[in-house]
Amino acid sequence: MAIPDEKNPVDLFRTWFAEADAHAGIPQATAMSLATVDEHGRPDVRIVLLKSAGDDGFVFYTNLGSTKAHQLTVNPHAALCFHYAPQTRQIRVRGSVTPVTPDEADAYFASRPKQSQLGAWASKQSQALEGRFELERRLAHFTAQYGLGAVPRPEFWSGFRLVPWRIEFWLEQPYRLHDRVEYTRNEDGTGEWERRRLFP
Repeated sequence: MAIPDEKNPVDLFRTWFAEADAHAGIPQATAMSLATVDEHGRPDVRIVLLKSAGDDGFVFYTNLGSTKAHQLTVNPHAALCFHYAPQTRQIRVRGSVTPVTPDEADAYFASRPKQSQLGAWASKQSQALEGRFELERRLAHFTAQYGLGAVPRPEFWSGFRLVPWRIEFWLEQPYRLHDRVEYTRNEDGTGEWERRRLFP
Protein backbone atom coordinates (compact mmCIF):
# COMPACT_ATOMS: atom_id res chain seq x y z
CA MET A 1 0.00 0.00 0.00
CA ALA A 2 1.39 3.40 -1.01
CA ILE A 3 0.31 6.99 -0.55
CA PRO A 4 -2.19 7.73 -3.34
CA ASP A 5 -1.53 10.28 -6.05
CA GLU A 6 -3.58 13.37 -5.19
CA LYS A 7 -3.12 16.77 -6.78
CA ASN A 8 -4.43 18.64 -3.74
CA PRO A 9 -2.88 17.67 -0.38
CA VAL A 10 -5.89 19.04 1.50
CA ASP A 11 -8.08 16.43 -0.19
CA LEU A 12 -5.65 13.71 0.90
CA PHE A 13 -5.58 15.16 4.41
CA ARG A 14 -9.39 15.03 4.58
CA THR A 15 -9.34 11.38 3.53
CA TRP A 16 -6.72 10.38 6.09
CA PHE A 17 -8.39 12.44 8.80
CA ALA A 18 -11.81 10.87 8.14
CA GLU A 19 -10.29 7.40 8.28
CA ALA A 20 -8.50 8.23 11.53
CA ASP A 21 -11.65 9.73 13.02
CA ALA A 22 -13.55 6.53 12.24
CA HIS A 23 -10.81 4.27 13.68
CA ALA A 24 -11.66 2.77 17.08
CA GLY A 25 -8.01 2.84 18.10
CA ILE A 26 -7.68 6.62 17.63
CA PRO A 27 -9.69 8.37 20.36
CA GLN A 28 -8.89 11.94 19.29
CA ALA A 29 -8.15 12.35 15.58
CA THR A 30 -8.21 16.15 15.96
CA ALA A 31 -5.20 16.12 18.31
CA MET A 32 -2.14 17.68 16.70
CA SER A 33 1.23 18.91 17.85
CA LEU A 34 1.61 22.65 17.37
CA ALA A 35 5.21 23.89 17.20
CA THR A 36 6.04 27.58 17.60
CA VAL A 37 9.12 29.62 18.48
CA ASP A 38 9.51 32.37 21.05
CA GLU A 39 11.03 35.81 20.60
CA HIS A 40 14.52 34.30 21.02
CA GLY A 41 13.97 31.65 18.35
CA ARG A 42 13.64 28.83 20.91
CA PRO A 43 11.18 26.11 19.90
CA ASP A 44 8.08 25.19 21.87
CA VAL A 45 5.49 22.46 21.23
CA ARG A 46 2.18 21.30 22.67
CA ILE A 47 -0.93 19.33 21.69
CA VAL A 48 -3.95 21.34 20.53
CA LEU A 49 -7.17 20.34 18.78
CA LEU A 50 -7.92 20.97 15.13
CA LYS A 51 -11.32 22.59 14.66
CA SER A 52 -11.49 22.83 10.88
CA ALA A 53 -9.35 22.15 7.83
CA GLY A 54 -9.90 23.33 4.30
CA ASP A 55 -8.23 24.92 1.32
CA ASP A 56 -7.93 28.12 3.35
CA GLY A 57 -5.98 26.44 6.16
CA PHE A 58 -6.03 24.61 9.49
CA VAL A 59 -7.90 26.33 12.35
CA PHE A 60 -7.48 26.05 16.13
CA TYR A 61 -8.64 28.20 19.05
CA THR A 62 -7.00 29.44 22.23
CA ASN A 63 -6.85 32.07 24.94
CA LEU A 64 -5.06 35.07 23.43
CA GLY A 65 -3.13 35.49 26.66
CA SER A 66 -1.58 32.03 26.30
CA THR A 67 2.07 31.37 25.59
CA LYS A 68 1.33 30.04 22.11
CA ALA A 69 -0.73 33.11 21.22
CA HIS A 70 2.10 35.41 22.29
CA GLN A 71 4.61 33.38 20.29
CA LEU A 72 2.40 33.40 17.19
CA THR A 73 2.03 37.16 17.48
CA VAL A 74 5.80 37.61 17.62
CA ASN A 75 6.53 35.06 14.89
CA PRO A 76 3.42 34.16 12.85
CA HIS A 77 4.75 30.87 11.51
CA ALA A 78 4.14 27.39 12.90
CA ALA A 79 4.19 23.68 12.22
CA LEU A 80 1.63 20.95 12.89
CA CYS A 81 2.03 17.20 13.21
CA PHE A 82 -0.69 14.56 13.21
CA HIS A 83 0.34 11.05 14.22
CA TYR A 84 -2.08 8.17 13.71
CA ALA A 85 -0.14 5.26 15.18
CA PRO A 86 -2.68 2.46 14.56
CA GLN A 87 -2.65 3.35 10.86
CA THR A 88 1.12 3.98 10.84
CA ARG A 89 0.55 7.42 9.33
CA GLN A 90 1.94 10.88 10.00
CA ILE A 91 1.09 14.26 8.48
CA ARG A 92 3.39 17.27 8.88
CA VAL A 93 2.27 20.80 7.99
CA ARG A 94 4.22 24.08 7.91
CA GLY A 95 2.80 27.50 7.18
CA SER A 96 2.03 31.08 8.10
CA VAL A 97 -0.48 31.89 10.80
CA THR A 98 -3.19 34.56 10.77
CA PRO A 99 -6.02 35.32 13.22
CA VAL A 100 -9.50 34.07 12.36
CA THR A 101 -12.18 36.72 11.90
CA PRO A 102 -14.31 37.80 14.88
CA ASP A 103 -17.37 36.28 13.17
CA GLU A 104 -15.60 32.92 12.86
CA ALA A 105 -14.55 33.03 16.50
CA ASP A 106 -18.08 33.98 17.61
CA ALA A 107 -19.63 31.14 15.60
CA TYR A 108 -17.26 28.52 16.95
CA PHE A 109 -17.51 29.77 20.54
CA ALA A 110 -21.32 29.62 20.34
CA SER A 111 -21.08 25.97 19.25
CA ARG A 112 -19.10 24.91 22.34
CA PRO A 113 -20.73 23.28 25.39
CA LYS A 114 -21.72 25.87 27.98
CA GLN A 115 -19.26 24.51 30.55
CA SER A 116 -16.44 24.97 28.04
CA GLN A 117 -17.60 28.52 27.37
CA LEU A 118 -17.57 29.26 31.10
CA GLY A 119 -14.18 27.59 31.42
CA ALA A 120 -12.80 29.96 28.79
CA TRP A 121 -13.87 32.91 30.94
CA ALA A 122 -12.46 31.35 34.11
CA SER A 123 -9.01 30.45 32.81
CA LYS A 124 -6.12 32.89 32.67
CA GLN A 125 -4.31 30.42 30.45
CA SER A 126 -0.56 30.03 31.03
CA GLN A 127 -0.56 32.43 34.01
CA ALA A 128 0.48 31.32 37.51
CA LEU A 129 -2.29 29.66 39.57
CA GLU A 130 -2.11 29.75 43.36
CA GLY A 131 -4.18 26.60 43.73
CA ARG A 132 -7.10 24.69 42.26
CA PHE A 133 -9.53 26.60 44.45
CA GLU A 134 -8.69 29.85 42.64
CA LEU A 135 -9.78 28.32 39.32
CA GLU A 136 -12.94 26.86 40.88
CA ARG A 137 -13.75 30.24 42.46
CA ARG A 138 -13.42 31.98 39.10
CA LEU A 139 -15.57 29.33 37.43
CA ALA A 140 -18.27 29.79 40.07
CA HIS A 141 -18.16 33.56 39.54
CA PHE A 142 -18.71 33.33 35.78
CA THR A 143 -21.29 30.57 36.17
CA ALA A 144 -23.29 32.92 38.37
CA GLN A 145 -22.81 35.76 35.89
CA TYR A 146 -23.74 33.86 32.72
CA GLY A 147 -25.49 30.75 34.03
CA LEU A 148 -29.00 31.66 32.90
CA GLY A 149 -28.35 33.08 29.44
CA ALA A 150 -26.06 32.95 26.45
CA VAL A 151 -22.36 33.15 27.22
CA PRO A 152 -20.60 35.83 25.15
CA ARG A 153 -17.19 35.15 23.69
CA PRO A 154 -14.43 36.76 25.76
CA GLU A 155 -12.37 39.33 23.87
CA PHE A 156 -9.26 37.41 24.96
CA TRP A 157 -10.41 34.17 23.31
CA SER A 158 -10.15 33.56 19.57
CA GLY A 159 -8.49 31.41 16.94
CA PHE A 160 -5.69 31.13 14.43
CA ARG A 161 -5.52 29.76 10.91
CA LEU A 162 -2.35 28.11 9.66
CA VAL A 163 -2.14 28.61 5.89
CA PRO A 164 0.14 25.82 4.68
CA TRP A 165 2.96 26.05 2.20
CA ARG A 166 4.32 22.57 2.92
CA ILE A 167 2.42 19.35 3.73
CA GLU A 168 4.13 15.97 4.01
CA PHE A 169 2.45 12.57 4.26
CA TRP A 170 4.34 9.63 5.78
CA LEU A 171 3.26 6.00 5.65
CA GLU A 172 5.19 3.24 7.38
CA GLN A 173 6.55 0.46 5.19
CA PRO A 174 8.50 -2.72 6.03
CA TYR A 175 12.22 -2.50 6.77
CA ARG A 176 11.97 1.29 7.32
CA LEU A 177 11.52 1.88 3.58
CA HIS A 178 8.71 4.28 4.38
CA ASP A 179 6.58 6.09 1.84
CA ARG A 180 6.90 9.90 1.96
CA VAL A 181 5.18 12.44 -0.27
CA GLU A 182 5.77 16.18 0.02
CA TYR A 183 3.61 18.99 -1.35
CA THR A 184 4.97 22.55 -1.51
CA ARG A 185 3.79 25.92 -2.83
CA ASN A 186 4.68 29.59 -2.35
CA GLU A 187 5.41 30.54 1.27
CA ASP A 188 2.57 33.07 1.21
CA GLY A 189 0.17 30.15 0.76
CA THR A 190 -0.58 30.84 -2.90
CA GLY A 191 0.17 29.10 -6.17
CA GLU A 192 -0.18 25.57 -7.37
CA TRP A 193 0.92 22.64 -5.24
CA GLU A 194 4.01 20.77 -6.42
CA ARG A 195 4.26 17.12 -5.44
CA ARG A 196 7.33 14.93 -5.05
CA ARG A 197 8.33 11.74 -3.33
CA LEU A 198 11.11 11.74 -0.72
CA PHE A 199 13.61 9.11 0.33
CA PRO A 200 12.60 7.59 3.68
